[in-house]
Amino acid sequence: MKILLHICCGPCTIIPLQVLREEGDEACGFFYNPNIHPYQEYRKRLETLDVYAGREGLRIIREEGYPMEAFLRQVAFREDERCRSCYHMRLNRAAQEAIRGRFDAFTTTLLYSRFQKHDLIRQVGEQIAVKEGIPFLYKDFRSGWSEGVRISKALGMYRQPYCGCIYSEKERFFRPAAAGDLAGGPGP
Repeated sequence: MKILLHICCGPCTIIPLQVLREEGDEACGFFYNPNIHPYQEYRKRLETLDVYAGREGLRIIREEGYPMEAFLRQVAFREDERCRSCYHMRLNRAAQEAIRGRFDAFTTTLLYSRFQKHDLIRQVGEQIAVKEGIPFLYKDFRSGWSEGVRISKALGMYRQPYCGCIYSEKERFFRPAAAGDLAGGPGP
Protein backbone atom coordinates (compact mmCIF):
# COMPACT_ATOMS: atom_id res chain seq x y z
CA MET A 1 0.00 0.00 0.00
CA LYS A 2 0.97 3.62 -0.48
CA ILE A 3 0.79 5.19 3.00
CA LEU A 4 0.93 8.84 4.03
CA LEU A 5 2.74 8.90 7.36
CA HIS A 6 1.98 11.99 9.44
CA ILE A 7 5.23 12.76 11.26
CA CYS A 8 5.62 14.68 14.50
CA CYS A 9 9.45 14.47 14.63
CA GLY A 10 12.47 12.56 13.38
CA PRO A 11 13.01 10.17 16.32
CA CYS A 12 9.37 9.07 16.29
CA THR A 13 9.67 8.24 12.58
CA ILE A 14 12.28 5.50 12.96
CA ILE A 15 10.13 2.56 14.05
CA PRO A 16 6.92 3.37 12.12
CA LEU A 17 8.93 3.76 8.90
CA GLN A 18 10.79 0.53 9.59
CA VAL A 19 7.55 -1.39 10.30
CA LEU A 20 5.75 -0.04 7.24
CA ARG A 21 8.66 -0.87 4.96
CA GLU A 22 9.07 -4.35 6.46
CA GLU A 23 5.40 -4.99 5.71
CA GLY A 24 5.97 -3.99 2.08
CA ASP A 25 4.23 -0.62 2.26
CA GLU A 26 5.51 2.48 0.51
CA ALA A 27 5.60 5.42 2.93
CA CYS A 28 5.72 9.14 2.29
CA GLY A 29 6.13 11.52 5.23
CA PHE A 30 3.88 14.47 5.99
CA PHE A 31 5.05 17.13 8.45
CA TYR A 32 2.15 19.24 9.69
CA ASN A 33 2.44 20.31 13.33
CA PRO A 34 1.04 23.78 14.10
CA ASN A 35 0.99 22.78 17.77
CA ILE A 36 4.77 22.88 18.18
CA HIS A 37 5.92 25.91 20.14
CA PRO A 38 8.09 27.94 20.07
CA TYR A 39 9.10 28.40 16.45
CA GLN A 40 12.74 27.48 17.17
CA GLU A 41 11.54 24.11 18.49
CA TYR A 42 9.43 23.64 15.36
CA ARG A 43 12.45 24.34 13.14
CA LYS A 44 14.72 22.06 15.18
CA ARG A 45 12.28 19.16 14.83
CA LEU A 46 11.81 19.76 11.11
CA GLU A 47 15.57 20.00 10.49
CA THR A 48 16.17 16.75 12.41
CA LEU A 49 13.47 15.06 10.33
CA ASP A 50 14.97 16.38 7.08
CA VAL A 51 18.38 14.89 7.94
CA TYR A 52 16.86 11.53 8.88
CA ALA A 53 14.57 11.47 5.83
CA GLY A 54 17.55 12.16 3.57
CA ARG A 55 19.44 9.30 5.18
CA GLU A 56 16.49 6.92 4.71
CA GLY A 57 15.34 8.09 1.28
CA LEU A 58 11.97 9.17 2.68
CA ARG A 59 10.09 11.82 0.73
CA ILE A 60 8.59 14.49 2.98
CA ILE A 61 5.61 16.69 2.19
CA ARG A 62 5.39 19.74 4.41
CA GLU A 63 3.04 22.62 4.85
CA GLU A 64 4.67 25.94 4.16
CA GLY A 65 4.37 28.49 6.93
CA TYR A 66 3.80 28.04 10.63
CA PRO A 67 0.05 28.14 11.41
CA MET A 68 0.43 28.26 15.17
CA GLU A 69 -2.49 30.70 15.47
CA ALA A 70 -4.89 28.09 14.03
CA PHE A 71 -3.84 25.63 16.73
CA LEU A 72 -4.22 28.22 19.50
CA ARG A 73 -7.70 29.17 18.27
CA GLN A 74 -8.72 25.50 18.47
CA VAL A 75 -7.53 24.96 22.04
CA ALA A 76 -7.89 28.31 23.80
CA PHE A 77 -10.30 28.02 26.73
CA ARG A 78 -10.58 24.26 26.01
CA GLU A 79 -7.26 23.17 27.44
CA ASP A 80 -8.71 19.97 28.91
CA GLU A 81 -9.61 18.86 25.37
CA ARG A 82 -6.47 20.21 23.72
CA CYS A 83 -5.04 16.80 22.77
CA ARG A 84 -8.26 15.77 21.01
CA SER A 85 -8.31 19.08 19.11
CA CYS A 86 -4.63 18.78 18.26
CA TYR A 87 -4.92 15.19 17.03
CA HIS A 88 -8.00 16.11 15.02
CA MET A 89 -6.36 19.12 13.41
CA ARG A 90 -3.24 17.22 12.37
CA LEU A 91 -4.88 13.95 11.33
CA ASN A 92 -7.64 15.72 9.42
CA ARG A 93 -5.03 17.64 7.44
CA ALA A 94 -3.10 14.38 6.87
CA ALA A 95 -6.26 12.68 5.55
CA GLN A 96 -6.87 15.56 3.16
CA GLU A 97 -3.28 15.37 1.92
CA ALA A 98 -3.59 11.59 1.54
CA ILE A 99 -6.68 12.03 -0.63
CA ARG A 100 -5.01 14.75 -2.69
CA GLY A 101 -1.92 12.59 -3.18
CA ARG A 102 -3.95 9.45 -3.98
CA PHE A 103 -2.58 7.45 -1.08
CA ASP A 104 -4.26 4.22 -0.01
CA ALA A 105 -4.34 5.19 3.68
CA PHE A 106 -2.86 7.51 6.29
CA THR A 107 -1.33 6.91 9.70
CA THR A 108 0.81 8.80 12.21
CA THR A 109 4.04 8.52 14.15
CA LEU A 110 2.05 9.64 17.20
CA LEU A 111 1.16 5.95 17.55
CA TYR A 112 4.80 5.24 18.41
CA SER A 113 5.05 7.40 21.53
CA ARG A 114 4.45 6.00 24.98
CA PHE A 115 3.50 9.52 26.07
CA GLN A 116 0.61 10.13 23.66
CA LYS A 117 -3.05 9.29 24.27
CA HIS A 118 -3.02 6.22 22.07
CA ASP A 119 -6.70 5.26 22.28
CA LEU A 120 -7.73 8.83 21.56
CA ILE A 121 -5.45 9.00 18.50
CA ARG A 122 -7.01 5.81 17.19
CA GLN A 123 -10.54 7.07 17.83
CA VAL A 124 -9.89 10.43 16.15
CA GLY A 125 -8.11 8.80 13.20
CA GLU A 126 -10.93 6.35 12.60
CA GLN A 127 -13.58 9.11 12.82
CA ILE A 128 -11.70 11.20 10.28
CA ALA A 129 -11.29 8.16 8.02
CA VAL A 130 -15.06 7.68 7.89
CA LYS A 131 -15.73 11.39 7.37
CA GLU A 132 -13.08 11.87 4.66
CA GLY A 133 -13.45 8.49 2.96
CA ILE A 134 -9.86 7.28 3.28
CA PRO A 135 -8.66 4.48 5.58
CA PHE A 136 -6.76 5.25 8.75
CA LEU A 137 -4.06 2.62 9.16
CA TYR A 138 -3.96 1.81 12.84
CA LYS A 139 -0.66 0.34 14.04
CA ASP A 140 0.55 0.17 17.62
CA PHE A 141 4.21 1.04 17.11
CA ARG A 142 4.97 1.31 20.85
CA SER A 143 6.59 -2.12 21.07
CA GLY A 144 9.56 -0.60 19.22
CA TRP A 145 9.92 2.29 21.67
CA SER A 146 13.22 1.23 23.26
CA GLU A 147 14.77 0.32 19.91
CA GLY A 148 13.74 3.66 18.41
CA VAL A 149 15.24 5.55 21.34
CA ARG A 150 18.47 3.56 21.04
CA ILE A 151 18.73 4.21 17.28
CA SER A 152 17.93 7.92 17.58
CA LYS A 153 20.61 8.36 20.26
CA ALA A 154 23.15 6.40 18.21
CA LEU A 155 22.43 8.70 15.25
CA GLY A 156 22.81 11.79 17.44
CA MET A 157 19.28 12.98 16.63
CA TYR A 158 17.73 15.88 18.49
CA ARG A 159 15.26 14.40 20.96
CA GLN A 160 12.71 16.91 22.20
CA PRO A 161 11.85 16.95 25.91
CA TYR A 162 8.08 17.61 25.50
CA CYS A 163 5.20 16.85 23.15
CA GLY A 164 5.25 20.18 21.39
CA CYS A 165 2.52 22.56 22.47
CA ILE A 166 2.95 25.39 24.91
CA TYR A 167 0.81 23.51 27.44
CA SER A 168 2.96 20.37 27.30
CA GLU A 169 6.08 22.53 27.62
CA LYS A 170 4.65 24.00 30.83
CA GLU A 171 3.71 20.56 32.17
CA ARG A 172 7.23 19.29 31.46
CA PHE A 173 9.22 22.17 32.96
CA PHE A 174 7.11 24.26 35.34
CA ARG A 175 7.26 23.30 38.98
CA PRO A 176 5.10 25.43 41.28
CA ALA A 177 6.95 27.07 44.14
CA ALA A 178 6.34 25.71 47.61
CA ALA A 179 3.86 27.66 49.77
CA GLY A 180 5.51 30.84 51.03
CA ASP A 181 8.38 30.53 48.53
CA LEU A 182 8.36 33.67 46.42
CA ALA A 183 10.24 33.98 43.17
CA GLY A 184 12.90 36.60 43.57
CA GLY A 185 13.09 36.36 47.36
CA PRO A 186 11.55 38.56 50.02
CA GLY A 187 10.12 41.97 49.15
CA PRO A 188 11.29 45.36 50.50
